[in-house]
Amino acid sequence: MTAIVRTDRLSKSYGAVTALAGVSFACGAGEVVGVLGLNGAGKSTLLRILAGELLPSGGSVSIGGVEPGDDTRAMRSRVGYLPEEPPLYREMRVRDYLGFVGALNGVARRELPDRVAVVAERVHIDGHLDRVVGELSMGYRKRVGIAQAILHEPDVVLLDEPVSSLDPAEIVGMRELVRSLGGRRTVFTSSHHLREVHETCDSILVLHEGELLAHGTQEELGVLAGRERIEVEVRATAAEAAGRLPAGAQAVHSADLGGGVSTLTLDLRGAEREEVAAALVGAGFGIRRLEPVRSDLERVFLDLVRGDGGAAGAGRENGP
Repeated sequence: MTAIVRTDRLSKSYGAVTALAGVSFACGAGEVVGVLGLNGAGKSTLLRILAGELLPSGGSVSIGGVEPGDDTRAMRSRVGYLPEEPPLYREMRVRDYLGFVGALNGVARRELPDRVAVVAERVHIDGHLDRVVGELSMGYRKRVGIAQAILHEPDVVLLDEPVSSLDPAEIVGMRELVRSLGGRRTVFTSSHHLREVHETCDSILVLHEGELLAHGTQEELGVLAGRERIEVEVRATAAEAAGRLPAGAQAVHSADLGGGVSTLTLDLRGAEREEVAAALVGAGFGIRRLEPVRSDLERVFLDLVRGDGGAAGAGRENGP
């Protein structure tokens, strides 16, 4: 992976309060990255440092190989940022506001009308360009905020709690919009809502009390949390199959399907899939299906935060 965003032992303190402590990770182009953590975990501080709004107290951060100390303007030109509260001028019309922000971010004057039109269509506010910002619902104000963040075509987009204060219908629309921003650019979206991260993100950074507990896909985090979950369909009753499982394989759900066939959902702690297969086949049971189950993000997150999986500090390799 060629990293477009990289941090190395990144830290930030406010007096005696440590907001980030030695955070290191690397993310590639086109990823949608969820920054997951409880309130006060350091999510907003991390995004503000990536946006160039804050300088770190220690360590380093780079966007496309550029560090804030090298060229702050160059780094900021690569980044679009939406704080939790959209930075809008409520008395301006949407079109005028986007033109103003675009000019501040270096978009050429002759290109602004077309760029505003394209971005407005992309975030589905093209029918609201002549409305006053303050008259819009919170959902549309968030969309205007995203429009200003991507107007200058940045490589990286940072969205701090984009679904906060939205109603259920607006949340669904915002989820789809965030997902659509990936591919052409790297997107960081912070949340303490597990479902939003589950639905929208390719990879996840788990922060807790300023420390990075883990970084990876949901499946990778399931392994990091100390459990892999698999589902087995076997020619045996659920009770028969459960009685032949190897040590370290725990059945968390089972069902008899009829005809001497059952399914078991297993948490693996200290056991491998191959051991499960060998034990069941050795008992004379035919295996019809054995496959990993997509990790339950809430279970994984709580395991990591509580330290149940012994995974603190674990994560993806931080190199390219």
